[in-house]
Amino acid sequence: MSEAILNKGKQRVALVTGATGFVGSHLARRLVREGWQVHILSRRGSRVPDAEEFAQVTNHIHDGSTESMVRCVAQAKPDVVFHLASLFLSQHVSKDIDALIQSNVLFGNQLLEAMKVNEVSSLINTGTSWQHYDNDDYNPVCLYAATKQAFESLLEYYVQACGIKAITLKLFDTYGSDDPRPKLFHLLNKAATTGDPLDMSAGEQLIDLVHIDDVTEAYVIAAQRLLDVQVSQHESYAISSGHPLPLKDMVQLFAEVTKQTIAVNWGVRQYRDREVMMPWNRGISLAGWYPRVSLAEGMQRILK
Repeated sequence: MSEAILNKGKQRVALVTGATGFVGSHLARRLVREGWQVHILSRRGSRVPDAEEFAQVTNHIHDGSTESMVRCVAQAKPDVVFHLASLFLSQHVSKDIDALIQSNVLFGNQLLEAMKVNEVSSLINTGTSWQHYDNDDYNPVCLYAATKQAFESLLEYYVQACGIKAITLKLFDTYGSDDPRPKLFHLLNKAATTGDPLDMSAGEQLIDLVHIDDVTEAYVIAAQRLLDVQVSQHESYAISSGHPLPLKDMVQLFAEVTKQTIAVNWGVRQYRDREVMMPWNRGISLAGWYPRVSLAEGMQRILK
């Protein structure tokens, strides 16, 4: 009897890292609603989201050691591990090095080792389009993107030598109505509320935004691909809207859709070093996935 047949009819078990973050919390809630038994990994003192779905989630405390990680994975016994935990910094200073390596490389390596020890073979990893500056096969925009690539190199060993089957989903910009991060729409809403002008760059860079509901859909589709034994080693997919817009056009559309007046001082801020002017567009699409929430609809949801 095939593994795919065996998977049908039994409750699926997920282990989610990064479940206290915006994308990870939405994914954990989605999995609970779809009937998964959900386990999460967190550090002592981390605040678990208040959403009602988290009452059904088992929280495992990781103390930072490999031994603790092995115990957590043994307790969860997941069918699929969803790895979303990371430290994002668009630019770093010297004091950030330890935290970036610990969060984006060491933690992930401990997770892979714990999967190997506990014979857990299915992983969905989270990458970033920023691993592909200038549309290159590999050219990191920043050190954060380089640490994501470093983890993929470690993952390759566990795929080739230890039988782990993996899918990496490379995310672009994500957004949603309850996004606590100080990102574009949060800043635009604040500017509209206060009336204070917002200082921005010249606004020529293209922005590729994907709604959080579409992002979680990609993880669910990828998980089913693993459960159906369709992955032989390591696959990588781009989770892109496919329709990036210049920042200036994005701001204008937001003002029109939300019927808000937003004052912007264009060109006051300099572009960042290695600013992404044109998002990576050479990634492979995940079979069965496409963005269902239009940008205009996603903007309208933000104000509800």
